[in-house]
Amino acid sequence: MEASAGLVAGSHNRNELVLIRGHEEPKPLKALNGQVCEICGDEIGLTVDGDLFVACNECGFPVCRPCYEYERREGTQLCPQCKTRYKRLKGSPRVEGDEDEEDVDDIEHEFKMEEEQSKKQQQPLLNKHITEAMLYGKMSYGRGPEDEENNTQFPPIITSSLSRPVSGEFPITNASNQGDFSSTLHKRIHPYPVSEPGSARWDEKKEGGWKERMEEWKSKQNLLGGDPDEVDPDIALMDEARQPLSRKVAIASSKINPYRMVIVLRLVVLAFFLRYRILHPVEDAIGLWLTSIICEIWFAVSWILDQFPKWFPIDRETYLDRLSLRYEREGEPSMLSPVDIFVSTVDPLKEPPLVTANTVLSILAVDYPVDKVSCYVSDDGASMLTFESLSETAEFARKWVPFCKKFNIEPRAPEMYFSQKVDYLKDKVQPTFVKERRVMKREYEEFKVRINALVAKAMKVPTEGWIMQDGTPWPGNNTRDHPGMIQVFLGHSGGHDTEGNELPRLVYVSREKRPGFQHHKKAGAMNALIRVSAVLTNAPFMLNLDCDHYINNSKAVRESMCFLMDPQIGKRVCFVQFPQRFDGIDRHDRYANRNTVFFDINMKGLDGIQGPVYVGTGCVFRRQALYGYNPPKGPKRPKMVTCDCCPCFGRRKKLKYSKSSGANESTAVDGGLDDDKELLMSQMNFEKRFGQSAAFVTSTLMEEGGVPPSSSPEALLKEAIHVISCGYEDKTDWGLEIGWIYGSITEDILTGFKMHCRGWRSIYCMPKLAAFKGSAPINLSDRLNQVLRWALGSVEIFFSRHSPVLYGYKNGHLKWLERFAYVNTTIYPFTSLALLAYCTLPAVCLLTDKFIMPTISTFASLFFIALFISIFATGILELRWSGVSIEEWWRNEQFWVIGGISAHLFAVIQGLLKVLGGIDTNFTVTSKATDDEEFGELYEFKWTTLLIPPTTVLIINIIGVVAGISDAINNGYQSWGPLFGKLFFSFWVILHLYPFLKGLMGRQNRTPTIVVIWSVLLASIFSLLWVRIDPFVIKTMGPDTRQCGINC
Repeated sequence: MEASAGLVAGSHNRNELVLIRGHEEPKPLKALNGQVCEICGDEIGLTVDGDLFVACNECGFPVCRPCYEYERREGTQLCPQCKTRYKRLKGSPRVEGDEDEEDVDDIEHEFKMEEEQSKKQQQPLLNKHITEAMLYGKMSYGRGPEDEENNTQFPPIITSSLSRPVSGEFPITNASNQGDFSSTLHKRIHPYPVSEPGSARWDEKKEGGWKERMEEWKSKQNLLGGDPDEVDPDIALMDEARQPLSRKVAIASSKINPYRMVIVLRLVVLAFFLRYRILHPVEDAIGLWLTSIICEIWFAVSWILDQFPKWFPIDRETYLDRLSLRYEREGEPSMLSPVDIFVSTVDPLKEPPLVTANTVLSILAVDYPVDKVSCYVSDDGASMLTFESLSETAEFARKWVPFCKKFNIEPRAPEMYFSQKVDYLKDKVQPTFVKERRVMKREYEEFKVRINALVAKAMKVPTEGWIMQDGTPWPGNNTRDHPGMIQVFLGHSGGHDTEGNELPRLVYVSREKRPGFQHHKKAGAMNALIRVSAVLTNAPFMLNLDCDHYINNSKAVRESMCFLMDPQIGKRVCFVQFPQRFDGIDRHDRYANRNTVFFDINMKGLDGIQGPVYVGTGCVFRRQALYGYNPPKGPKRPKMVTCDCCPCFGRRKKLKYSKSSGANESTAVDGGLDDDKELLMSQMNFEKRFGQSAAFVTSTLMEEGGVPPSSSPEALLKEAIHVISCGYEDKTDWGLEIGWIYGSITEDILTGFKMHCRGWRSIYCMPKLAAFKGSAPINLSDRLNQVLRWALGSVEIFFSRHSPVLYGYKNGHLKWLERFAYVNTTIYPFTSLALLAYCTLPAVCLLTDKFIMPTISTFASLFFIALFISIFATGILELRWSGVSIEEWWRNEQFWVIGGISAHLFAVIQGLLKVLGGIDTNFTVTSKATDDEEFGELYEFKWTTLLIPPTTVLIINIIGVVAGISDAINNGYQSWGPLFGKLFFSFWVILHLYPFLKGLMGRQNRTPTIVVIWSVLLASIFSLLWVRIDPFVIKTMGPDTRQCGINC
């Protein structure tokens, strides 16, 4: 893949493909040289001897080998021109009717495919299904045709003739004269069955029986009388390499058992409390009592859904040294699996290019074999600023990456590294470190100046649009109508650092957008990256990061591989989720931006069930899981054999399996991964499922990833442009069963939910050094808008066909406690209705001199005391086993109330309007402020409608407290007793809203007038209503003036 080939822009639907050079005039790619096939229009190609391929020796009608093979296998076996039967040529498989011909050669012996497959899978290869080579053959990743030892011709893969040409009309230069892809299914990717270097030793061991290997091992251990001097000195390392790469660490029983007992006790107390509340209504305030009962029942249900998924919390440990011993042997090529890393961005003015550049630099410097890492940057805004910034980043990476690896620095994002307030000389022993660090810091500052200059230039858009350096108009001038664009900045050729070492691949991608097409926002962009990466590199694992989440721990990818490549558990793991950690948050974390309770308590609990939910970033996926396949089957339990005389025991009734029902399910049918592929091949529904691309469809069958070495870079780029076209997903399963799932703005929850429903499990990885770090909005308005987006997505899922309340029961793969967690993620916004009512009740009680509970006895008061004690005990014991501080827990409780009566409330309203009325209403920030001081953004105030409900609740409760205390003072000592209960609930609300009050007042008590007006207006309405119901006047008793007159 040429790194200097230039920007490739094209549109499949408009039959365009243009190569734009950086400093030259735009040049269209030249037509293919050589004779052209009269059937499919592709180049005929050469034979194994280097001669032009001739299918018919009678008339010489020009036909390429794939069309020749297809005609012999599926067609009439006749030449289209002279109607002579095609004879079997060298390298062609046998078909019916070849028995009378001479035995020219044997395809099985020529390619030694059966021998290679027996080494790898120990089972014969059926020659009439050559596609099996792609399912079971080991693919070579990252090796080109220059590998003479393994450079062999391979048989084509032929499938249905119903496939249509999709991008064969693009003129592409094939300088190497090698076979390239066509977008029809007549041109197939060839398998690469030759074992990789270093794998022969393992393959040889597989050939021997289990008994022989055990005897060999015992002899090495001197258990069979072997000579101790002949024991392999590496036996200790080999034993260590056989150990598991990770393990579960159970929470200490002294911490978890009391926690579980308190949960059960709290559940019992809650049942008694609700029973008492229901059976003892308040006759003079029946409305307030009924409202409080409904709210309390809803809170109880919500607590159960949130609490019980935390019943089995676990920790995990990884062993990176064992990973290296197993897959990185000295003197042998690394056998670690390749990884494609996705970075998504949209608007460079909202997501600064410098932030994205730091993320990309941390990826390129990751501690992982460079030939196994590929970074894809999705620019969904087609911004020339992002493109030029990435070009500058690629140049700076040539200096930054070797510096990071030479001195082993952490983190490897330059902005964060140089801004650390730590002793950077700690553990550094190289004498040149200080000098080189000073030089690198100056280089980075110059890099920042260049990026800032690009940003300043982008502020003023020319009327004629942006022009590239060679005078070509930027293809993305119209962000809603532009062709797809791909630029390989770093690759196999040209991708080297200043010391001559190879750099990871860096690819810029901007998918095609046209009016009238649904693009599905971030989910659509991520699905486009899946297809592009599958065509260009096809790594079996993918890591997705937001543009503001950099790699803080350079070994993060290795941490995930300890789970995904573990022979025991790896095959059933769909993704490894890392916790989100953030920079730039104030020490007290006023608005709970760190979400520590969720990431350190809830996610640990889910890891003990079926795995954590996917949270949108910092997640390493198994590519096959995103393709909609089911996990492999586990070992079957032995059947019980009895006399069947007892009805309780005996053989289980066999479940009837219907292929039609499995096909209608759209997801992968029940069964292992191989069964899924066999069913798909038998039905030939690749195109309907994955789209009209031969290169991509074939890549979906490669479990171990990789691309064929015979494919040319030009053909790969042509196919990559095709798979990001705006109409590629039409009438396919993309977004429905494959890739990121559409239907909600929180596509992450839906995507993980679908995988868990298929039976996959996920892993939660929490390394000591945080794997990734990002930035979070720290001012009140931005934080509420972020929470609004999450809550709105949950409401959309709740009303969709993928609602966890109803979806996924058929196969029974989703565990019940895992379902509880997913249900909780979709209904939590509706708690805002009950929470708003409950936060208003204390003020109403104070203003009306009524209460939601009757006068209680001493015995009944024990229920209330026990309930409050159990609530606090549950929280304290959670903090004990999770390590979360009490301040973080309290901030989370406060923001649960703040977000509940603001963002969650608006999310419910907006979701109902969108689902029921089709009205799409957005509540967004409409004004901005800036502050250059540290944490200055914390004090910024941005007007948003989300601020009105909590402000109103706060003012009402303050008025209620003043009114209640004044009333008690005027009415005497006897009124203070009932007042304390009301004041307690009112102060509970005010205390939870205190961070909101601080954010509302800002640094200098500056509050927008509109907020004050609306809040005071609503508070006055409630106050006047109270005056109407129960006037605040001193009631005095005196003589009746109607009886004795005014002078009485």
